[in-house]
Amino acid sequence: MGHDDNWEGLQTRVIHGASGLNKTHALSAPIWQTTSFVADSPEAYAEIAASSHPSEFYTRYGNPTHERVEQTLAMLEGGEAALVTGSGMGAITLAVMSQIKSGDHVVAQSDLYAGARALLRDFVPRWGIETTFVDQTKTEEFEAAIRPNTRLIYLESPSNPLLRLTGLKAVTTLAKARNIKTVIDNTFATPVNQRPLQLGVDVVIHSATKYLGGHHDLTAGVVVSSASFINQAWSLGVVFGSVLSPFDAWLLMRGIRTLGVRVERHNQNAMAVAQFLETHPKVSRVNYPGLESHPQHQLARQQMSGFTGMLSFEIDGGAEAAERFVSRLKLPTYTGSLGGVETLIVRPAAMWSHQLTPEQRRATGIGEALFRLSVGLEDERDLIKDFEQALEAV
Repeated sequence: MGHDDNWEGLQTRVIHGASGLNKTHALSAPIWQTTSFVADSPEAYAEIAASSHPSEFYTRYGNPTHERVEQTLAMLEGGEAALVTGSGMGAITLAVMSQIKSGDHVVAQSDLYAGARALLRDFVPRWGIETTFVDQTKTEEFEAAIRPNTRLIYLESPSNPLLRLTGLKAVTTLAKARNIKTVIDNTFATPVNQRPLQLGVDVVIHSATKYLGGHHDLTAGVVVSSASFINQAWSLGVVFGSVLSPFDAWLLMRGIRTLGVRVERHNQNAMAVAQFLETHPKVSRVNYPGLESHPQHQLARQQMSGFTGMLSFEIDGGAEAAERFVSRLKLPTYTGSLGGVETLIVRPAAMWSHQLTPEQRRATGIGEALFRLSVGLEDERDLIKDFEQALEAV
């Protein structure tokens, strides 16, 4: 059977788009569980070793299982090429560090995943690189922060955990005029709900551990961009060693094959839960871009096709009430991570206490009774019933 790269439907593309890379007659492509590949001759081995991103040389350089999932992810995001990594932080680090050097400057939004913030705030200064953090909701702050030596603008939209949005077209327009690369973490949105490359962003990254994998059973990252950018990131990745195991690459491919139908249900459930929480008298605020009350709802409608399965909300009563509430929940599991079939809940003030001081948490809007909720695939009626009974204890 042949394959066609021009299918319109996302679910059709994720199931059939990379079928040409299945080098066997197996319906489910096998895992290439090997460290090394045998060359036909010493000359052929030398030629492969000198090539960029080979799929059959040594698995730190590439692997046929990697190639299959990379082609699928590039297609989903509308990029020329992709690179898989051993974790989401591996993807963030390669995308950022492959583009900057001593003396450069980075502009990043202040509302950011804690690991990315730590990289930019605590580590890149060791190599003589400065970062200016700005309010992502104000494009004028990005513009004001740009210097002659600014080489990179780092974005995340919707942001973790407050679900704030960045005006992607506006920021990328000012970046392109100054020849500055833009990188976005698209983990919360997924390519189902948002395609940043179409909005002018240069590079998209994901923690594929989350929605792309979708089952809480793998750790992976991905970078999607132009072929030239991916070659730069790959060259650094070979040295840094952020390698995805072939087995996790195979699990990731299996997860992606149901991405469209899963995210559609995540979106539906999150909207139902957000609407319920917004009307509850013991909930002081709900952060969900699909709600009309979200201050950037219109921007969400312009640059997103769906509003994600992620939301955050704050209850009255502080940390004590928060602990009482979460102890009563029966369906959500209290743990980190997100984007899988089970509903997960976490209190960011507690989860990130080792990375952010109380003052830093307050400055970024992370209150003691704020919860981040990754809405799973359970029946929405059961989720709402559970939240209702737990809120009675507050």
